[in-house]
Amino acid sequence: MSRDADNLTPRVFFFRHGETEWAKLGRQTGVTDVPLTEHGIEQVTPTATHLVGTGKLVDPERVVRVFVSPRERAQQTLQCLFPEEDLPIYPGFLRITDGIAEWDYGDYEGLTAAETKALRKEWGLDAEQEWSVWRDGCEGGESMQQVTRRLDRLISEIQDIQWAGMEAERPADIVLLSHGLILRAFVKRWLSFPVDMQLSIMLAPGAMGILTYKNNNIDEPAIHVGLTFP
Repeated sequence: MSRDADNLTPRVFFFRHGETEWAKLGRQTGVTDVPLTEHGIEQVTPTATHLVGTGKLVDPERVVRVFVSPRERAQQTLQCLFPEEDLPIYPGFLRITDGIAEWDYGDYEGLTAAETKALRKEWGLDAEQEWSVWRDGCEGGESMQQVTRRLDRLISEIQDIQWAGMEAERPADIVLLSHGLILRAFVKRWLSFPVDMQLSIMLAPGAMGILTYKNNNIDEPAIHVGLTFP
């Protein structure tokens, strides 16, 4: 692939929001609006300083769409990363969408994983194997199948946008601002893996990851595992 083609291969930059009080305690946080802690804001700031801005890795001039979860903690992270004056203003550029909201924990909202497993045992569940949110989903919340459907819809929309960018030979980067569990599920679906596939992915609060395409081909979604910097 030529250097010019490589420079025009679209990317999806995904950011996990910074720390919250519930995240510090290991409490499952789906629909509850919990703001960032001061430390959570500090976690995002270096990324904004070093990686986001004109001529940097995440260049607003190359970004054609930003998808952000409706939760306060994700929108605070957006404000830390992209000051309002740095974002292009045109209809549809910034999308607040449930498509990238955190997994709905339902009856397990606010519980730790250990508390959830204990509760399910009390209900007579999981006699043969331990609960896994990836496989079993959440009572009163979302199943693996529901999460898969909404992520696949979003991925299809993103790939339509980026295919158009490839055809027109213009930058078409996408930014996602979201949550730890759903972003790891997003990575699996981007690679066409089932959500419950055993694939260990680490994504710390305030961290960023990158998805792209092999050979500048919309039919070859890939994950960026190494970068070179100018």
